[in-house]
Amino acid sequence: MYYFVSMEKDVLSEDDIPKDEYPLLLDRVQSIFIDGILIIVLMFVFAALLNDDAPNWIRIVLFFGIWAIYEPLLVILGCTLGQYIKKIRVRDHANPKKRINIIQAFFRYLFKAFLGWFSFLTISFNPEKRAIHDFVSGSIMIKVK
Repeated sequence: MYYFVSMEKDVLSEDDIPKDEYPLLLDRVQSIFIDGILIIVLMFVFAALLNDDAPNWIRIVLFFGIWAIYEPLLVILGCTLGQYIKKIRVRDHANPKKRINIIQAFFRYLFKAFLGWFSFLTISFNPEKRAIHDFVSGSIMIKVK
């Protein structure tokens, strides 16, 4: 999993960002679906690695830890697996060449998780196809080459 993150540049060049191309809702949903499958697989792997003697608090921490840390951490490192496959990235709205910081990533993730699919209602009504959680966190989703 680290391999695809390590290849991601910290700052994108003009050549990496197609002009006026923002991911469609379908791209974003497919990315979330891929990430969801990966998280479920990770949960099964961790469950298989833990023996029956493992305390329940360890299982709880792993369960919530995977869900709470996966997206924000990978977004600040470059992209999640789903974003990598769909060739979309989360960037700072003020400067789409730069990644968002950890605080923006956590706020983005919290609002996205709290609002659920409702957060995506604004995608069709703005030219940059920003979701509510993008507005709140000051982020934008872009396509990359």
